[in-house]
Amino acid sequence: MPDIATTTLLLLLLAALAAGWVDSVVGGGGLIQLPALLIAFPTAAPIHLLATNKMASIAGTTTSSITFWRRVKPDARTAIALALPAFAGAVAGSLIASHIPRAAFNPIILAALIVVFVYTLRQPDLGGSTALRFAGHRHLVAAGIAGFAIGVYDGALGPGTGSFFVFAMVGLMGYAFLEASAKAKVANLATNLASLVVFLPQGAGFWKLGIAMACANVAGGYLGARTAVAKGSGFVKIVFLVVVSAFICKIGYDVVRQFT
Repeated sequence: MPDIATTTLLLLLLAALAAGWVDSVVGGGGLIQLPALLIAFPTAAPIHLLATNKMASIAGTTTSSITFWRRVKPDARTAIALALPAFAGAVAGSLIASHIPRAAFNPIILAALIVVFVYTLRQPDLGGSTALRFAGHRHLVAAGIAGFAIGVYDGALGPGTGSFFVFAMVGLMGYAFLEASAKAKVANLATNLASLVVFLPQGAGFWKLGIAMACANVAGGYLGARTAVAKGSGFVKIVFLVVVSAFICKIGYDVVRQFT
């Protein structure tokens, strides 16, 4: 790892803390943490930054998953049906990541985020309470399909994965935002682990920095999960809309730069 100034390190730890909080509530902490790493190490190979980001993120998602599991007690069968295909999808996505022109995905991701934002905004009762849309085997199959598709996206691209998991649980499955966030954390933990399974054998990542940021991410993840449980689904929905708005602005800016 290149030498970094104390101020830069402190700012990276602050970014990891904030990312852990956002990730634990609705996902999307990568919007904060990965750009911070890119700014701190503008000449580093992307795989090192992606791996370092995942080192920190997996610590935070583990903490928030445990906190949600103890306090919200999500349905284990649905969480596993979502997480296992997500793991497989993320492995596949990570393996093909280097062969995909990422710029080609930006317009598609932007359109998807706008649809998610408008749909959520126009449905004031969406995610306020749980009203499952599928039963029995179909419920688990729907969770598995969503998990695999979002897992591939996380491995290949990554930004907003947690938010997509939350929306899939709310918009597709019919869960309340709080329950959706609890299940999303388990699935996001699986995708982070899958990415590290691919990255670490390649010698990727800044270990010392990754461990330091992981500690900050854990603190943020714990605080975020506690806040979400205390405030309920209404609070989670507001944070979800704010985070998705931020993603729309960031990726929209990238698309404009791409075509100008």
